[in-house]
Amino acid sequence: MTHAPFRPFKTHIDEAAALRQLKAATEGADDGELFFERRRSETLGFDDGRLRTSNYNASEGFGLRAVRGETAGYAHSSEISEAAILRASATARLAVGDGGGTLADGPQHTNRKLYADTDPMSDAAFPVKVDLLREIDSFARALDPRVVQVSASLAASLQEIEILRPDGTRFADIRPMARMNVSIIVEQNGRRESGSSGAGGRHGLEGLMAPEHWQAAIREALRIAVVNLEAVPAPAGVMDVVLGSGWPGILLHEAIGHGLEGDFNRKGTSAFAGLMGKQIAAKGVTVLDDGTIPDRRGSITFDDEGTPSAKNTLIEDGVLVGYMQDRQNARLMGVAPTGNGRRESHAHIPMPRMTNTYMLAGDAAPDAMVADLKDGIYAVGFGGGQVDITNGKFVFSCTEAYRVQNGKIGSPVKGATLIGDGATALKHIRGIGNDFALDPGIGNCGKAGQWVPVGVGQPSLMIGGLTVGGAAI
Repeated sequence: MTHAPFRPFKTHIDEAAALRQLKAATEGADDGELFFERRRSETLGFDDGRLRTSNYNASEGFGLRAVRGETAGYAHSSEISEAAILRASATARLAVGDGGGTLADGPQHTNRKLYADTDPMSDAAFPVKVDLLREIDSFARALDPRVVQVSASLAASLQEIEILRPDGTRFADIRPMARMNVSIIVEQNGRRESGSSGAGGRHGLEGLMAPEHWQAAIREALRIAVVNLEAVPAPAGVMDVVLGSGWPGILLHEAIGHGLEGDFNRKGTSAFAGLMGKQIAAKGVTVLDDGTIPDRRGSITFDDEGTPSAKNTLIEDGVLVGYMQDRQNARLMGVAPTGNGRRESHAHIPMPRMTNTYMLAGDAAPDAMVADLKDGIYAVGFGGGQVDITNGKFVFSCTEAYRVQNGKIGSPVKGATLIGDGATALKHIRGIGNDFALDPGIGNCGKAGQWVPVGVGQPSLMIGGLTVGGAAI
């Protein structure tokens, strides 16, 4: 495939022909679009002193959607041609049936640019990237003789999209992405522990490849691994927990954010359904989903339906004031779309998804919140987690956490899991720190088999009465 700019109406298909087929598919429908995409990506993985993986992928295609009421017809193809779009039009049209709908007004264009039209894969030649990964490996091993394994990766991608609406309007965007990850395993007296660090965003690789960045990432991964060497079994029971700022916002994202997506609330399957205007969180809790932050991993100039991204307030001073919406669910709920209609690729239908979801800062000093813990956990880092959208129940594993007794931070703990439900946790927030931070740019979000990049953030939080799962009782 060529690296020239993606222009499907110049290189693949006549625009008038594509528009005719789209109009035929959406006649009598409520909504619909043609979504064209080209994506290129490169990933290099260095592990245990060797280049283990080197992948380059390129794909392109389109998806055609026709929406009538609650039903959506969708067809996609990796072949961009008039014949393929004709077949897709006939398939998507089946959802419209006899029609009777009124085509919704299309999104408004935006002149805003949230990220540069850059190709992250062209920032450095392949040998330079390999040499950097080798240097990362050597640097990490030289820092501490306990280092027994180093894994490092560089990933870059470029997504180019173009959307054609039935009224003939077009939307085009070029979306870069870059990421670096480092993971370290240390060994001491026969015990092995790990630590990791990473960063990324909608920008090039150049900043991530700078020595001051990757050396700091190695030191952070090593610090976490060494801390875990001293970890004791986590306690078990119901106790107060202080969460750190930044990446621990992933708990907010999973336990609360998904429950505020429009489709779950329209169908009544969310724990927050029917609570608009109600106090669902402690006073002082304000949560936003903001796709407009420049260069952030979860940001998008406009969503995958053409709606400009927005800074949407979901919870204000503890009161539920908004949901995240795509066009279909917004129309069915009688509200405006919020710029949250996202899809993994041209092979996927859009749905309400988060962008950068975060809680605003309060006025509490983080040290003071920890000092108020009589017997609890101070959780700084998180790994994987699970949540049930229907009741908001969640389980999250901690990658760095400490036992706190009588306000004093004690030993690090291993194997701690936080168990609770989002609705209760929101009401049990007892302290909101003044140290708001966004995550370093490493988030991915899964929903209905689709994955999209996201961002999270929060200040330090004190939450009362969470169940901590651990080995010690």
